[in-house]
Amino acid sequence: MAKQLPYATMREIFARFQAAAPEPKGELHHTNAYTLVVAVALSAQATDVGVNRATKDLFQIADTPEKMLALGEEGLIQHIKTIGLFRNKAKNVIKMSRILVEEYGGVVPSSRAALQSLPGVGRKTANVVLNMWWHFPAQAVDTHIFRLGNRAGIAPGKDVDAVERAIEDHVPAEFQLHAHHWMILHGRYICLARKPRCGDCIIRDLCQYEEKTL
Repeated sequence: MAKQLPYATMREIFARFQAAAPEPKGELHHTNAYTLVVAVALSAQATDVGVNRATKDLFQIADTPEKMLALGEEGLIQHIKTIGLFRNKAKNVIKMSRILVEEYGGVVPSSRAALQSLPGVGRKTANVVLNMWWHFPAQAVDTHIFRLGNRAGIAPGKDVDAVERAIEDHVPAEFQLHAHHWMILHGRYICLARKPRCGDCIIRDLCQYEEKTL
């Protein structure tokens, strides 16, 4: 695990990320807070591309919890059966939709605790929704961020909670809103798990990774 990079280096790294992509976007398709929660919940152990393919028609039919309940669990399964763990995910989405209707008036709550109380919604999912929909500087740590944070020294930590805290503690405030998107995209397309594309990396001179592939 790399050591935490100093402030000046962190500032330069995120300034470069910002210059390359001023307004980075998440890659899960959604139309409102509800479809975003569903899409993120479905994306566990699945690719964004696969989820988008499955939800393209689904969200035209069921873009509110009420419509999802009307579709029902078996109807939902027909749309998402190409996604891993689809039966368990379908159960959770229906349970989540029922709770949203009965306890929240059909509206997705905007607190982390309330979001995490929903079936199938963990801290990472809650943070994605808070960040993407309400523009709150929450840091959703996935495998890409965990790998990049530890390799480069941007946010070293032994587990996802430690990496999340490191991002919150060390990334300059003006970059916090988009920090997790920049890191996800960099990890997904440049800082690959098996063979990182160091030759194409815009922060390779600042990164602490010792086994660079140039």
